[in-house]
Amino acid sequence: MPKCAALKPDQVPADSKLTLETFTKNIGFTPNMMATFAASPIAFNAWATLLGSLSKALDVKTRDSIGLAVSEVNGCNYCLTVHSFTAEHMAKLSANEIILARKGHASDPKRDAAVQFARKVIESRGHVDDGDLKTVRDAGYTDANVIEIVALVAMYSLTNFFNNVFDPEKDFPAVAPAGSI
Repeated sequence: MPKCAALKPDQVPADSKLTLETFTKNIGFTPNMMATFAASPIAFNAWATLLGSLSKALDVKTRDSIGLAVSEVNGCNYCLTVHSFTAEHMAKLSANEIILARKGHASDPKRDAAVQFARKVIESRGHVDDGDLKTVRDAGYTDANVIEIVALVAMYSLTNFFNNVFDPEKDFPAVAPAGSI
């Protein structure tokens, strides 16, 4: 049972309405996570701005793969349902690629380096070593790209932590629980 109920449309604070309506229009429905997050216009709008900016970082397959890897490490089953859905339908990743991403890998060597680096960042809480940086740079990522990977890890961790705390009702197709793949 959710620890914080998703807001009904008439309960959404005025300062969250436009952002929530935009997501609803773009997605086709209002995800429970967003209807819950909207209770704090400050946090919700800040996250939405970060999400919008980072949607221009790297490519969609890499972003979704990083989201899957980070969500797996953080044990966020809500985010795993969302990222598995978007990875399949938007990024066009195969079921095997989705499982690889959850395990911190990818079949594409360049994407694999980014996903492995993202997993190291979250597991080590950012305490990566020079070898980790060299590996991701040698795969073709610039320092700007490395910063984007770190920012994606932080953004996905924010929603992971939010969903782990409030446990909104899942509204995307179920996936195997984190840690069971």
